[in-house]
Amino acid sequence: MHQEKIAAVIQEVGKVVVGQDKMVNRLLIGLFTNGHILLEGVPGLAKTLTVNTLAKVLHLDFNRIQFTPDLLPADLIGTMIYNQQTANFEVKKGPIFSNLILADEVNRSPAKVQSALLEAMQEKQVTIGETTFQLDRPFLVLATQNPVDQEGTYPLPEAQVDRFMMKVHIDYPSKSDEMEVMRRMANMSFVSEVNAVLSKQDIFDIRNGINAVNIAEPLEQYIIELVFATRFPEQYGLKNESKYIQFGVSPRASINLNLAAKAVAYMDGRDYVLPEDIKEIAEDVLNHRIILNYEAEADNINTRDLVKILLEKVPINKSVTLK
Repeated sequence: MHQEKIAAVIQEVGKVVVGQDKMVNRLLIGLFTNGHILLEGVPGLAKTLTVNTLAKVLHLDFNRIQFTPDLLPADLIGTMIYNQQTANFEVKKGPIFSNLILADEVNRSPAKVQSALLEAMQEKQVTIGETTFQLDRPFLVLATQNPVDQEGTYPLPEAQVDRFMMKVHIDYPSKSDEMEVMRRMANMSFVSEVNAVLSKQDIFDIRNGINAVNIAEPLEQYIIELVFATRFPEQYGLKNESKYIQFGVSPRASINLNLAAKAVAYMDGRDYVLPEDIKEIAEDVLNHRIILNYEAEADNINTRDLVKILLEKVPINKSVTLK
């Protein structure tokens, strides 16, 4: 039943957004596994429109926060204001108090604002004055950043990027998809009306269903091997690639790869994970956690290239003992 509703969500979003099935799929995986998503792509690829539409279809509270260099943490989480009538300070909550948060161009704000956002992501709570407030569940941060415009930006530190479950690269649409986009958006009478499909309870039920998906021990071992191959590449026959890797992925990678693979299986109507589920999601889970050195930049090597090589060279049924 829930698989039918998930299909209906994708269909409703498709009424507005064309050709971004992968982005919608990854956003749903993040929502269903309680993981935040970082979207990276050039301007105009419907990142904001997709998140906004998805919030309507899911019938969740939604706030869009435009990150700018002059944004302050109080603009995000809220502050104490003085009420002259009562002669008391009162809490004014910020836009972070919502179910879905779109942190638009998150790398345009300084570190103190990014830290305030990431604390809320990790702890699911914020402190204003001396009072701590729990955020409403589900709580999901969908952040966007522009990979080409680096002037006036404050790149997210690696330790903070690691807190995002996935970093999804958004590509240009195909010719046929762009033709459909052009026809829709060039029609000034086009109305983007969507229906709410999932409730909060449906989301919690889906999470329980994903939690019950079985992942066999050999596949758990395969996840560990992929993770360790980023840390000790030479022991996995990746001698050429090892010269590009400065640091391998953190333990969050293995946790999130397990969760995401189970979500892929569940959304496909299965209660068990296949190797293909892990391979399908590996790039998005691992690519932002591998830290490359200057030699990789000089040779024009990126983390997505390395993940593809890992998937080709790390066998599923071979265990490597590491001291």
